[in-house]
Order: sequence, then structure tokens, then C-alpha cells
Amino acid sequence: MRPDAGSIASPPVALCLGGWDASGGAGLVRDLLTVAAFGLHPMAISTAETLQNGEGCQGVSAPLTSPVHHLQLLEPHLAGAVWGAKWGLVSLPEPWLRDLVAALASMAPRARIWDPVRAPTVGAAVHDAQTYRRLAERVLGAGGWVVAPNRLEAACLAGVGPEAAPEAMARPWLDLGAEAVWLKGGHAEGDRVEDLWITPTETQGLGAHARLPGERRGTGCAVASAWLALRLLGQEPKSAAQGAAAWLRDRWNAGFRPGAMGRPVLPPGRP
Repeated sequence: MRPDAGSIASPPVALCLGGWDASGGAGLVRDLLTVAAFGLHPMAISTAETLQNGEGCQGVSAPLTSPVHHLQLLEPHLAGAVWGAKWGLVSLPEPWLRDLVAALASMAPRARIWDPVRAPTVGAAVHDAQTYRRLAERVLGAGGWVVAPNRLEAACLAGVGPEAAPEAMARPWLDLGAEAVWLKGGHAEGDRVEDLWITPTETQGLGAHARLPGERRGTGCAVASAWLALRLLGQEPKSAAQGAAAWLRDRWNAGFRPGAMGRPVLPPGRP
């Protein structure tokens, strides 16, 4: 006899918020592919609409509907689940952003991570330095977020160059309310790369490795989503960052170009 669907244990739920990329290389589609590969159930809310493909991004705009309306409909599912939130690109009117941050905070996800996208890798910046700081103030001021900038994003918020000391780049994020800064090392100089885990009290390396060849689209989206998956599966925050980065490296060489066009993407499938 087939078991009743209601008797099957629910996997953790990953609520992914971010930009819609129809090509699937980055943004929400990349988030959903990643968390599903770890066995989580994905849910998604758009906080930006992008016009892009594998060659670049031509434009970013706000979604047509306030994301809070979608969140209200998902809340009954989340209330009965082990769940967390991953947030990426944001292009929202200030009232929508304010309401969404407050609603998420009131729902207290078990884990939450923000990939603070300032601009697509190929395409115009979405936020100038001033609006980027206001966005960080709004998101991080609610508390509870791990933030995962690359060195260019961290340097922009700190008002320093990307060669500055890691602690100088991390301090503004912590001052605004981040629980930890996962400073990604890919934009640093040299043949070896190391991410750093920075809290108000210490800086810890996550393990140096050789720089990977070439590029892949959506790596920031994917690695942050992998972190959320590992957190909801029971890993501690720093260990989840190490595991997510290792997962990304393991998938790197299987990258491909959909339709033999554009920049390579990570492969779908299980970890």
C-alpha cells in the first residue's frame, strides 16, 4: 500500500529570495537547483527581475508584485517546517524592502545568509555605493544574517580598495549587524585562494586551495545556497562554509555552456 503523502517526513525548506535569471545560470534558478541537489525542498520569491542570458545582463528591475504578498502565502508552509532563507539580488522600492525585512525577521528562519549582489558579473551595477550601504543597513539591521560578499562588494561598502586588510573590509558589515562575514577570496591576487570567516572577535581561514581555471556563472548564488542547505542539515556556520566551498570546487570541472553559448555554468544534479 502506498503511504499517505501526509505521513512522509518533510525535508528542510530553503526559501530563496533574489533575482530571476531566465537562463538558469545564476539567481533564483541556480539557488533552486543547488538546494534541491542537497535534498531540500526549495521555495522562491523574486526580489529583482533581470533581463539576461549567458553573455550578460541587459537590465534589472523590481518585480511586479510585492514579495511580502508571496511570503504571506508561504508562511503556513514555513510555520510547520525546518527552514532557512537565502537572499541574493535586491531591486525593490524602499517600502517593499522595509516590509519584507520586517516580515522575515518576525518569522525567525533557523538560518539565513545574504549574498549581497551589487552588480551582475557582466552588466551595469544595480546599486551605487550610497544605495548599497542603505540596502545593507536595512537587511543587516534586522539581525541574524551571515553575509557573504566577494572582495569587490566588501570593499565597496567599506570605502577601501579590494587589496585592503580583510578585517577592514568586514568591519562595516559587522557594525551594521551581520553575525559573521564570509569573505570570499576569488577576487584576491595570486595563484592560491582562501575564503575567510570573520566575526566580531576573530578571523579564521577556511583553507587555501589552488585557483580554479576559467570562470563559472552563478558561483556566489550557488555557494551561498549550498551553505544554507548544509546549515539546515545540521552543520555549524563555519563548517557549512567550508563544506559549501568544497562542494563548489568538486563541481567546477563539470561546468558547461548551455547550447554551447555564453559563459559556463555549474552542472545540475546531486552533490
